[in-house]
Amino acid sequence: MRLLLMSDTHLPRRAKALPQELLEQLPHADVVFHAGDWVDTATLDLLEAGSTRLFGVYGNNDGPELRARLPEVARVELDGLRFGVVHETGAAQGRERRCAERFPDVDVLVFGHSHIPWDSTTDDGRLRLLNPGSPTDRRTQPYCTFMTAEIEAGRLTAVELHKLPPRR
Repeated sequence: MRLLLMSDTHLPRRAKALPQELLEQLPHADVVFHAGDWVDTATLDLLEAGSTRLFGVYGNNDGPELRARLPEVARVELDGLRFGVVHETGAAQGRERRCAERFPDVDVLVFGHSHIPWDSTTDDGRLRLLNPGSPTDRRTQPYCTFMTAEIEAGRLTAVELHKLPPRR
């Protein structure tokens, strides 16, 4: 099962459209995760129409229309792996401990907000935290980013951070 992970698209504030490199991944993804800060409903409509299964949440920049259509936290089980999706997890320091306490029933937590890619595991190895960064707004990062991953035999594999070329 192939996964596509994104967050903080901020359309059309930060870019006019999702990057072509990300859109090319959409037909190959069995599941798409979006960890909030969509800003526009058109992006939600596009991903709903173009993906088999979409799991998204609203972020702090999302208005009433998006909040009416999306939860603050989403959970789904895929091939025995329990996923959670949330926009904000707080400061980097202590993140693994806080998230393990807040999401004891989750194996993989997809989050956003910082625009900083993140891939870590709690000390006990129980919870993996993934932030795909932003495909449209790199802020202090050298690249705009998104992630892909696979689920094979109930395990998360092939987690890859995709660095996008600078926009012209």
